[in-house]
Parts: sequence; C-alpha cells; structure tokens
Amino acid sequence: MLGRDRDAVSETLNRIDDARPGQREKALELLAALERAAPFPGPPRVGLTGAPGAGKSSLLDAIVRALRARGETLGIVAVDPSSRRTGGALLGDRIRVRSGASDPGVFFRSMAARERLGGVADATRAGVSVLAAAFDWVFVETVGVGQSETDVATLVDTLVYVAQPGAGDLLQFMKAGILEVPDIFVVNKADLGASAARTAGELEAGLGLSSRDGASTWTPPILLVSARDGTAISELVEMLRAHRRHLESSGELEARRARGTEAFVVEALERRYGSYGTAQLGGAPGIACRVREAQGGSAFALVLRLGQEIEDSLRKPAP
Repeated sequence: MLGRDRDAVSETLNRIDDARPGQREKALELLAALERAAPFPGPPRVGLTGAPGAGKSSLLDAIVRALRARGETLGIVAVDPSSRRTGGALLGDRIRVRSGASDPGVFFRSMAARERLGGVADATRAGVSVLAAAFDWVFVETVGVGQSETDVATLVDTLVYVAQPGAGDLLQFMKAGILEVPDIFVVNKADLGASAARTAGELEAGLGLSSRDGASTWTPPILLVSARDGTAISELVEMLRAHRRHLESSGELEARRARGTEAFVVEALERRYGSYGTAQLGGAPGIACRVREAQGGSAFALVLRLGQEIEDSLRKPAP
C-alpha cells in the first residue's frame, strides 16, 4: 500500500469490506497500521453531495479530466444504494465516471450505503483512509438522498454541494438544512442560463441567513459550472485547492479531522455494542473524552481498543 501498488489497494479494500466473523479485528489492525504510517495531512479529501439528478457523477467526471491533465492521480469512493437482495452496491464503477474507466491514474470503488441514511458505512471511511495512502486526491460521491448525506462531512476535508437549476426556492434549501455544512456550493448545468443563475442567487441569499460554524473563517463560494461544456471546471478545481490551503494555514484541517475521528468512534461503538455496552465507558460523552485524550490516534485503533474494553467490562460478573 505505501508503495502505491494498485493491486495492493484492491486487496486491502476487499479485506476491509469482508463481513465474515473474525475478520473485523484484522481489518481494524491493518487500517490502524496504515494510518500510523501515512503522514498528516495526506491528500485532499473531497465529498460531493446533492439531490439525485443534480449531475454529481458528470461533474466528478469533468474534475477527473481536469486533474488528470495535470498528471494528478485520484481515488474515488462511489457510495451507491444497497441491493435489497445481496446488500451490495447497485451501480457499477465504470457507469459513474467514464473518462477514467481505463486510466491507471484513476481508481474507483463502489460501496453500498447499507441502509445508512447518510450513505456512509464503516467501510466507506476505511476506504477513504486506504485511498489516501495511494493517490493524490480522494473523492467521495454520495447516493443523493437528502439532508442526512451531510454525514459525509465527518470524513472529508472539503464538502461540495451540487445543486441543479430549479431545484427549489430559498425556503426549501433552508428546510433541508443544506446551507449549514458545505464548504463550496456548485450550481451545475449553468448552460441552462437564467434558471441556473436564479438558483445561485437563492443559495447566496440563504447563506446570509443560515447558522454556520462561527469558528470557521471560510466563506463558502457559489460557482456556476457546466459539466457538459466544461464551464468553470478549472475554477472549481482551483477553489478546491484554495480551501485546502485555507484549512492548513488556519489550523482548521487538524480540528476537522479530530471532530471526524470522534464522531466515527462514538458511532461505531454505539452501533456495535448499543447503549448498554457504551455505558461501560460513560456513554457517548465518555467515549468522546477518551478519543480526545488519545490526541490524534488512529480512529480504527481506538475502535479496536475501546471495543475490547467494553467486551472485557461486559464479561465481568455483576457485584
């Protein structure tokens, strides 16, 4: 993996997605070792979210072409709806971003949302960590099912919200809660003209009324782009770079990664052991405190270690 061997990437992703009994601990150990060996901050991690039909896949396809033209490599996690029969991803990798289908500098992985409303299963976060060790950029494209997709903000550095012209008025944007989290807003299909400009205006008006994180000094831009004819794609790529530079210079990147680790560890343990199990560590507040005390330790190593503490506690006979 550390040598950026493409075959090793595939094998590692297969191992972490192995749901057979006894494989979870091995996968966590592998991921923890990988995180320890990978220097902070690693490549930019970018999430693309938005309603179905907004053109996320087409936009990502255009971004791939722009970055590959500069010789940069990309790892992409495409979070798909889950098959009710098999539990696997419904869509195929090559359907999503055609321009990189046979490009060795572009790696795709479709992962199932697995009934998680936010579209971010444990394997998705693990997949991001794996791809971050091997590529210059990591992108996560979500299934596009609504407000809960902002869950992806806990595992990326930059969240891009993709809107389509005529997607709804200002009130609808605010009711959906989509104005409070993204770092960059993109109105796709700018070639449609007036309707795209109107949607951009609604977003701009809404941003002035939304309750965003007061600790951030970043003002989210609103870009009119067209994946179809390439309008403003280069500006979008430069804005992604600008946001990364801002995060690094302001210290927000480290803080954002820490918040993401905390949220992941708490949720992973709650889902595996339930409220009774996590109560052995003081519930969510107690787990969050333990994560902060670890001072940037591997999220996967923390899940493994704290999970073992919970199991040891549950085995003790009642007084």
